[in-house]
Amino acid sequence: MKKPYFSHTLLKLLFSFSALGSVAFAGSVSPEIGGIPATDPFEAIVVLNQSSAAINWASYGATYVSSLPNGALCRLEPSAASKLAQNSAVSHVSVNHKLHATGTALPVYDYLPESLRTTPQSIAAAANPNPQLGQNIGVAVIDSGIQGASADLTSSGGGIFWFGRGNSAVIHSESFVPGEDAGDYYGHGTHIAGIIAGDGSNSTGSKYPNTVHGIAPGVNLINLKVLDRNGQSTDAQVIQAIDWAIQNRWRYNIKVINLSLGRGVYESYKTDPLDQEVEKAWLAGITVVTAAGNGGRNSAANGYFTIGVPGNDPLVLTIGAMNTKSTPSRGDDTMTSYSSKGPTFGDHVVKPDLVAPGNKIFSIQVPGDYLETTFPNGIVPLGSLQNGNSPKPSTTYFIMSGTSMSAAAASGAVAVLLASPGNQLLTPDQVKARLMITADKFPPNTFWTITDPSIPPPNTFNVVADIFTVGAGYLDLDAALNGSFANTIPFNTNAASPIAIKVGTFSHNGKVQLYVVNDNSTVWGDSTIWGRAGSTVWGDSVWGATVFRSGSTVWGDSTVWGDSTVWGDSTVWGDSTVWGDSTVWGDSTVWGDSTVWGDSTVWGDSAPPWANSTVWGDSTVWGDSTVWGDATVSGAELDGDPR
Repeated sequence: MKKPYFSHTLLKLLFSFSALGSVAFAGSVSPEIGGIPATDPFEAIVVLNQSSAAINWASYGATYVSSLPNGALCRLEPSAASKLAQNSAVSHVSVNHKLHATGTALPVYDYLPESLRTTPQSIAAAANPNPQLGQNIGVAVIDSGIQGASADLTSSGGGIFWFGRGNSAVIHSESFVPGEDAGDYYGHGTHIAGIIAGDGSNSTGSKYPNTVHGIAPGVNLINLKVLDRNGQSTDAQVIQAIDWAIQNRWRYNIKVINLSLGRGVYESYKTDPLDQEVEKAWLAGITVVTAAGNGGRNSAANGYFTIGVPGNDPLVLTIGAMNTKSTPSRGDDTMTSYSSKGPTFGDHVVKPDLVAPGNKIFSIQVPGDYLETTFPNGIVPLGSLQNGNSPKPSTTYFIMSGTSMSAAAASGAVAVLLASPGNQLLTPDQVKARLMITADKFPPNTFWTITDPSIPPPNTFNVVADIFTVGAGYLDLDAALNGSFANTIPFNTNAASPIAIKVGTFSHNGKVQLYVVNDNSTVWGDSTIWGRAGSTVWGDSVWGATVFRSGSTVWGDSTVWGDSTVWGDSTVWGDSTVWGDSTVWGDSTVWGDSTVWGDSTVWGDSAPPWANSTVWGDSTVWGDSTVWGDATVSGAELDGDPR
């Protein structure tokens, strides 16, 4: 089992997944195999890290059938699959499904740029790329590299670094991966870059009903590669890249860092080296945008407490994922079932901060990369891009799902905000506060029931629009651009996300109340306030009047976020009750009487929680061979939720 002090490895990002193929990690087994009777042999596709000659198939009771690109086909019993997965040559074991003609519709465009807008005029305008959006803003993409040869990136770029069409949006590249250049051989970083800055050149013209483009085509991208061709990195490499961005922020006008990556929480953000580094960037004037994680389906606690590092840091802007339902209007949008939920493990920071589109997102493809060759079903068919219904794969776009994508969308929005008139001098805290205050609030009692037919039962997930799931709400770029005194906090104040404090016990029939307080660490400092004394800045304007589902509550019968919320001498959250009068979790018990998240585990009443094996063991959340464990989040749900 992992120790809380070990040298962390960012194992094949929990946030980088193809939408139509399950992105697998070394040693993982499709959860579907667990539902096959133990003595029933089946055909398995084994994705390999090396030649099949390295495997003695008979020693696993398996019969070798044939070779496959990047793998082999064999026949074995379910009980042998997990043993085979432990072989260092094996990346993933899946069922060899039978296919037949069904007439299933081709993937539909995601309308991500339109979904960040809320007025009819801006929604219509967002259908086409605008090279002025984000102009002059440098965005550091710390990821698997960027393949800058795509026409979607070579025709874009902004401001003082843009000398006309044909100039790359990528103005500088550095690799922090030993033995690899800054090219993208994994495919994740280029996809992220396209969401931020793609200008749609590869999908422009009369035969294309939609132009696949990013949020801020005018930005300058700084490519800082930390993930190798297999999607792996270390804390040290990411820290080096962040430090490079800090040191070179003036040269390249770096105002935004996008971190669509993460790992488990093994110590407090106050001491975690990666958290400490993102705080340095934030305090240096760079808005750091991070993915929340894809742990929302973790059954141990309904996905709560699964925010990853560095998204667990109070300063940074942490983003969860929404499903646009492939329409330009957000009226039918839903929360995703896989988006990680707060509060953060151990420190109990209220996260995520916002949600943005992240489900089945079209963006730039890297021909021949790991994701394309291993998961070809993620390639966007021509019929999804052009008029007609051709199933032939395109060579330009790929589909992925996850909070990686939603973080990139938010990074693009931040760049647009910082490049807009009157907002160029906003601090990272002012940016964060502006986006949270103006976020679209979910109506009281909002919840979603999501069924994923691509995985075996239990495959239905109930998602509640509480603060630990949706944060301050759905990012609304139109509202954020309309800055005012009411939604702009003072220059010298700090928007660190608060801490959730419980009062009471989770034992049977126990009553628990939750409060939000400023942490006593130096992150907040003496000048920490969320608004001006005497005015309502956060209160109802941030999380909505009643973000919690009403009914009987696990947490207690009284108002959860009542007037006794502790904020010190000055009014921080405004005069009204911060979270509204309704209760937290609704009629269905989220935590349960015998929950593993009781007093002695995540809330750490009796001992520090960092090394607790119930929470961080191999088969629960952060397993050794995969980021989220074989049977939790690394399965088919990373294909994305149904549209």
